[in-house]
Amino acid sequence: MKLLVNVIHAALLAGGVLVTTLLASCGGGQQVQAFAPGRLLVFGDETSVIEDVNNDAEGRKYTVNALKTDNVTLDCTSNPIWIQHLSLSFSLVLPQCNPTAVADPASRIYAHAGDKVADVAAQIDSHLQVDTFLDTDLVTVLAGANDILEQYVLYDGSNADPLKAAVQAAGTALAAQVNRIALAGGKVLVSTVPDLGLSPFAIAEDSTNAGRSALLTALTAAFNERLRANIKNNGHLIGLLLADETVQALVKSPSVYGLINVTTAECDPALAPSVELCTTLTLVTDGTATNYLWADDRHLSPAGHKFLGQAAVSRATRNPF
Repeated sequence: MKLLVNVIHAALLAGGVLVTTLLASCGGGQQVQAFAPGRLLVFGDETSVIEDVNNDAEGRKYTVNALKTDNVTLDCTSNPIWIQHLSLSFSLVLPQCNPTAVADPASRIYAHAGDKVADVAAQIDSHLQVDTFLDTDLVTVLAGANDILEQYVLYDGSNADPLKAAVQAAGTALAAQVNRIALAGGKVLVSTVPDLGLSPFAIAEDSTNAGRSALLTALTAAFNERLRANIKNNGHLIGLLLADETVQALVKSPSVYGLINVTTAECDPALAPSVELCTTLTLVTDGTATNYLWADDRHLSPAGHKFLGQAAVSRATRNPF
C-alpha cells in the first residue's frame, strides 16, 4: 500500500506543482463552504467547444479526438478539454458529450469555433434571452485568441502600436462581459489567453520573419493585461486562470510535466487538414495525447488542456464564491 501511495504521489507531483504555483497570484482564498455548482455554462471560442456534429452526444473537439475501439466512433469522454475537467470534477454533464444519455443535462456550451470577444457578448445575450445566471452556476469564459490573430495578420512591420491598442480594447471588452456575468449572479472562471508567441504557428512565422513570435507574445500580453486589470477580481465574484503562464511554464520545463515536444504540432496535417478532424490515428510518429503541448499550430493538445483543467478545478474549489 505504501508503494502504491508513493507511485500516485509521484504521478501527481508535476501537475500539482504547476497548479499550486499558478494559483498563488490569482487572488481569492479558501472556501468556508464547498461550492457545489448546479450547472456549467461555457462561453468563448473553440478552446471550449464540443461539437455534436452527428447528434449522438459524442462531440468533436478542437484538439486530439479519441476514438472508440472501432477506430471510427468518437469517444468524447477521453482526451477531455479543460471544461470537461471541470464538469467531471463536479459530476456535471455537458449535452454535447453525454454517451450515457443522462436525461436533460442542465449545463450548456455557448462557445463557438472562431468566435471573438464581440461574439462572446452575443453568446451571453443568447443565454439571457431564455435564462438567467444563478448563484449556483459555474460560468467559464475563455476568448481573445482569434482577436489577437486577427490583428497580427495586419502587421506591416511598422504598425505594432495600433495593433496593440486594438487587442487592449478587446481585453477590456471581455472584462466587461465577465463582470456582467458576475454581477448578474454567476460564479465566473475566466482564463487569460495562452501565450500565442510560443505556439508552433509563431515559431514557423519567426523562421521566415524574425521577431514575429515576440510580436505575438506582446499582443497576447497586451490583451491579458487589460483583461486582468478590468475584471472585478475581488476573490468572491470571479476566479482567474493564468493560461498564458501555464503555457510559459510548460515550455520552460517540458520534461518536468511529462512532455517531449512543446514547439511543433502532434496532429499530422497530411492526415488531418484541420484540428477538429484530428484523432489518435492522425498523429505524427512520436505523438500521443499526453506528450505534446500543441495539437495543431495554435490549439492545445489534451495534455495542455489537462494542465489548464487542473488549474480550473483547483480555482473553482478554492475560490470563496
